[in-house]
Amino acid sequence: MTTETSAQAGSTEPEKNLSLKEAILNKRMLICLCNGFTAGLPLYYFYQLIPAWLRDNDADLKTISLVGGLGLFWSFKFIFAPFQDRYDLFKMGRRRSWMILSQVMCLLSMLSLAVMDPVINIWPIVIATAAITLFSATQDVALDAYRRELLPDNELGLGNSFYMNAYRIAGFIPGGLGLILADFIPWSTVHLIIGCFMAIGIIKTLCIKEITEDISPPDSLKAAIMDPFREFFQRDGLRSALLILLFIFLYKLGDNMATALQTPFFLDMGFSKAEIGSIVKLTAVWSTIIGGFIGGLAMLKLGINKCLWIFGAVQMLTILGFALLSIAGNNLVVLAIAVTGEYLGVGLGSAGLAAFMARASNKNFTGTQFALLSSFMAFPRTLATISTGFLIEGISEKDTFWFGLFGEFSGMGYTNFFILCFFIAIPGMTLLYWVAPWNEPVKSQAKSDPLT
Repeated sequence: MTTETSAQAGSTEPEKNLSLKEAILNKRMLICLCNGFTAGLPLYYFYQLIPAWLRDNDADLKTISLVGGLGLFWSFKFIFAPFQDRYDLFKMGRRRSWMILSQVMCLLSMLSLAVMDPVINIWPIVIATAAITLFSATQDVALDAYRRELLPDNELGLGNSFYMNAYRIAGFIPGGLGLILADFIPWSTVHLIIGCFMAIGIIKTLCIKEITEDISPPDSLKAAIMDPFREFFQRDGLRSALLILLFIFLYKLGDNMATALQTPFFLDMGFSKAEIGSIVKLTAVWSTIIGGFIGGLAMLKLGINKCLWIFGAVQMLTILGFALLSIAGNNLVVLAIAVTGEYLGVGLGSAGLAAFMARASNKNFTGTQFALLSSFMAFPRTLATISTGFLIEGISEKDTFWFGLFGEFSGMGYTNFFILCFFIAIPGMTLLYWVAPWNEPVKSQAKSDPLT
């Protein structure tokens, strides 16, 4: 299987070789940074701020896990992606139209949580949270497609690492600043402040231009639905396509499970919200930035295949830092070490996987094909969020509803859970033998840079 080469779709026009300085300091990288921040903000709002808010109002882990199940919208992006490939809503261009719609709706949904109280009624929160995930998923389709159309193939590794770095930096806003503020001001005010950061994405969308060069959008909705899937599954055969999807599903599964309920985990270890918002989030952000930046440079020099092997090994081993923290308990030094290691692996693995998915998509069908691939990446994250609370806490007679369905189940506790996450990461690494062989030669077939 020649994933390194055959996943490309376009002309055989050679790419322009850029110096390291030219590769880093160009307009495309700035756009990737802005888009990454805009994409990451609602996701971390959902996965970090909302769970902390619910836990701080005495919600149990199972309730938080089930609310986290609303992240399934990220797993079904490929269903509505063809509409984005086909239709220009506001005559701003296909990508920019859907960006502005989703960003405005994300902003309004996030602000609406300021008037809700989880102690009184959880269901309005569920509805607003579902809206956040739905419109965030819609935004992701447009941003991913725009990035693939923007970047020439030789900049996919670096551009995606910039995107993922900014994506992670955005996590400091809800997961860092938000938690720090929550120790001093009401949660309602926190929701208002953090939600307003979505305005950055709206302003950015109004400033950028639509990419139209070398792009042949589908001329009908039927073509927008059928052609991307037909091209993907016929490109190298069904077996090759299924292996790619399975790899994307499994590559970060152990890592996703380990971090799914990290904020409640830190709270249960006795750390204050201010400690989590400062030490944890700052450490996580800078570790991810360093990991993503190193990953981007490594892919520029070594190629995507070799880096997927290296990044996956680091990503898998650093999960064990959380197991060590669960034994050490309330220890700030161990906390900093565990978070640094884990998010170094997160930065490397995320940059590598994002570049792999971009390379595996055809520029004429970027919205739908990238949505299909990223949906397979998002689904295990949601599966992890739903299951982790049950695996850690178990089920007892006091959990009336779940006890009636499944009976009593003894939880694994945090230490055994993180060790399990380590072993769950192994199958994804094994699949690299078929989807990204270490020594496979790179034959670039990128289209020319649309901005040069």
